[in-house]
Amino acid sequence: MHIHHISRQNSVLNTFLSEIRDVHTQKDPLRFRKNIERIGEILGYEMSKTLNFQKSTTKTPLGNSSVQLISENLVLCSILRAGIPLHNGLLNYFDRAENAFISAYRQHDEDSNTFKILVEYLACPDLNGKTLVLADPMLATGQSLVSTFEALKPYGIPKKTNIVSIIGSKKGVAFVNDYFDKNTDLWIAAIDNDLNEKGYIVPGLGDAGDLAFGEKLQQ
Repeated sequence: MHIHHISRQNSVLNTFLSEIRDVHTQKDPLRFRKNIERIGEILGYEMSKTLNFQKSTTKTPLGNSSVQLISENLVLCSILRAGIPLHNGLLNYFDRAENAFISAYRQHDEDSNTFKILVEYLACPDLNGKTLVLADPMLATGQSLVSTFEALKPYGIPKKTNIVSIIGSKKGVAFVNDYFDKNTDLWIAAIDNDLNEKGYIVPGLGDAGDLAFGEKLQQ
């Protein structure tokens, strides 16, 4: 797997990363969601440089203009619910892409920090021969991404897979690196060192879904 760690090079991305991590800025859910969306746009732009293009001609009022346009059929697949703002950012740039959505969430064992990933909802187009973009804002353990990819297999074999994440842990990145083949690219804004005993990224930013949409009841 090819890992593209985007924040290694200084850019405005650092501003958005800083704000989504900041405990004071996090009190504004609208700004939190908007910054997630902005980061999605930046990661999508960086990813676009590696896609296939073909020559096209555009007719203007004064003549014709030649331009290289993306020629790949993209499918954006996001993990609900935290993935929605990230998905919107990608869709802002790849507005003609097909879309898939999956609910993959942690079910914790009673009185334990261990958990398993449950997939209960999936809507997906045909993936055969297309470029799949898996969007998951927090790459903590990597188990959600692997469970998602496994659940998508009945829908066809993509020719290429890209993973888009905002913050990951070194352990999670290593886990997906071992699972996905060498034709996979990971586009990630930041990689943090640790996971805590509950499987959350440290320093991370907390629960992205709760910060974006409000705290959920635990069942």
